[in-house]
Amino acid sequence: MGLVGFPNAGKSTLIRAISAAKPRVASYPFTTLVPSLGVVEWDDRRFVVADIPGLIEGASEGIGLGDRFLRHIERTRVLVHLLDMGAMLLEGRDPLADYEALRKELGRYRPDLLARREIVLLNKMDLVPEDRQADVNALAAALVSRGCVVLRGSGATGQGTRELVVALLRTLDEVDREAAAAADD
Repeated sequence: MGLVGFPNAGKSTLIRAISAAKPRVASYPFTTLVPSLGVVEWDDRRFVVADIPGLIEGASEGIGLGDRFLRHIERTRVLVHLLDMGAMLLEGRDPLADYEALRKELGRYRPDLLARREIVLLNKMDLVPEDRQADVNALAAALVSRGCVVLRGSGATGQGTRELVVALLRTLDEVDREAAAAADD
């Protein structure tokens, strides 16, 4: 699994919440300069999650060391896009535009990455007040209409992490079944 998102989307905080990994966490961009790996254990199952350093527009052309970061995504079977709900509220960012920009960079780097299974996590939901939930619901609906699996959570509070791990295991099982069926053909 690869956690992808813009800088400060909460990738390192999330990997700390779902695994024993302890990457450096700070409230400024590019705290993570190399991927951090965490092993997630759930019942008798284990899988590895990679915290990919934050991507920015132009990453596929090497801006912000993005091409070095993107190389690490090649080894993943499932991508988890973290969309920062805090940035939506505090910086006026458009999470749907962020999602599209991330996919654009992935596709520019290697078009086959766009075919990878993905889950979208609306992260930092603990920062979203009740009166902005309609905005989040509209965002989730727009992502679902694009065929995305959408979850809500917060790495900082642990909200939604159980649901995320269950969805990751389910998605891994589906990927494994698809690979086995393709090998049998």
